[in-house]
Order: sequence, then C-alpha cells, then structure tokens
Amino acid sequence: VLWMTGLSGSGKSTIANELEQKLHKDGIKTFILDGDNLRMGLNRGLTFSPEDRTENIRRTAEVAKLFTDAGFIVIVSLISPYRSERKKARDIRPEYFREIYVKASLEECVKRDVKGLYAKAIRSEINNFTGISSPYEEPINPDLTLNTEQEKIEDSVLKLENFVTDEFSIKNS
Repeated sequence: VLWMTGLSGSGKSTIANELEQKLHKDGIKTFILDGDNLRMGLNRGLTFSPEDRTENIRRTAEVAKLFTDAGFIVIVSLISPYRSERKKARDIRPEYFREIYVKASLEECVKRDVKGLYAKAIRSEINNFTGISSPYEEPINPDLTLNTEQEKIEDSVLKLENFVTDEFSIKNS
C-alpha cells in the first residue's frame, strides 16, 4: 500500500496515475484508490467533517487491505490530513504500508488550483477545506517524500517507481 498524502493540488493523483501505468506496463498488478473517485461511490455521503474524514480513511484502508490480500500493489491518493488516521491505516497492513508524502506548499497548491476549490474555500464557500479552514498535519517520518514544488512530476514518478521496486523487491524492466 503506497499511501500518498498531501494537500489538494500537490500532485498525488497525477503521480499515482503515472506510476500505475508504468507498473502495469511491467506486468505488476496495481489498483488506485483515489479520494475523488472514492467519494463518488464507496464513500459517497461522507462530508469533510473530522468524523467523516476518519471514516473515509478507514474504509479506504480496509479496501486497500483486500487488494493487497489479492496480490496487488495499491496506490492510495488521499489527502488524509491527520497523522493519527494515517497511523490507523498503517496498522491495518503494517508490513505492506508505505507513507508517501507528496509535498507542496499551500501557496503552490493555491496557484495550481485548477478546480477552483481553494478560491471557494478562501471565500468560505467550502467548509472544512484542508489547508484553509481545516488542518493538514504533515507526516513526521514518511517512508518517502516527493517534493513536487522542487522536482518535475516525471522525476517524482521515477523516484517513487524506484522506491517501489526496491521496497518490494520487484524486478524493474
């Protein structure tokens, strides 16, 4: 389980999709659990309150466990703002869980705001928006940090791909 955490707009989904394509091309079974997609189905109806965020993370971690049981590398792309909740997710499958911090400053994420979500949150049109009206707790000791503000997306993807092949003893083609 590659648990990618970071602010909205940090590059989590972009990196997850690129990595998934590379690993799939190498014949590795992968599955992406993306926060936006999960909230349209499995986690529909959950709000962004602290309690619902906790449930969102719990459900996602349980699904990730099912996929790892089936032999998949699961790439989770979820803001998951609280350290305590990320720890609970790790505890479900600690031997396979790797926390990947996709790091970009709030200022940079606001600049990248293609969906206009930060602008709405700043205008108080969205409640409990991470980084604006709700906290984000940076990982203290992530397994890997990808600084998308300082490196190109391609470099972050390659760094993560190398990390995965080293961590899980996957032969790189």
